[in-house]
Amino acid sequence: MVRTTVLALALAGLWLLLSGYFDNSLLLGFGAASVALCVFLAHRAGVLDDEGVPTGLMPRVFGYWFWLFIEIGKANIVVARQALAIEPKLSPKLLKIVSPTRTNAGLATFANSITLTPGTVTVDLEPGYMVVHALTEALADEAAIDDMGRRVAALERRDNSGGGER
Repeated sequence: MVRTTVLALALAGLWLLLSGYFDNSLLLGFGAASVALCVFLAHRAGVLDDEGVPTGLMPRVFGYWFWLFIEIGKANIVVARQALAIEPKLSPKLLKIVSPTRTNAGLATFANSITLTPGTVTVDLEPGYMVVHALTEALADEAAIDDMGRRVAALERRDNSGGGER
């Protein structure tokens, strides 16, 4: 019941945030109906488990998102400097990064965090590692990428439910 409520609140909040309709009762009704339908379908499909609705991560994930937002901003500056440079110093590299994550959700979070950061893209996922393309030498910082992986793995370790093992 907790996961159902968390999913419903998250979907309703996302719908309100993306739609921006707070005063039109017809559209609010359609939004409520779409949230109810999505929650019903998720319940019927059996995806309201720890990996589908990771309630153990919820309080800590906001701190990770704040940290990731800062990292995205720093990478934006590096990419913008290269884009605006008269003679850009691009030095593309492929890196093989070992993933410290234990679950599929952690692996997806780590890979998507890398791809969200400008100038880096996760191009291949294999069990235990991933291949990352970096645009410049500064963005090919393996220590920074490993730090990101450790932060995602720390979120997993604090979540004691143990669901979704790879």
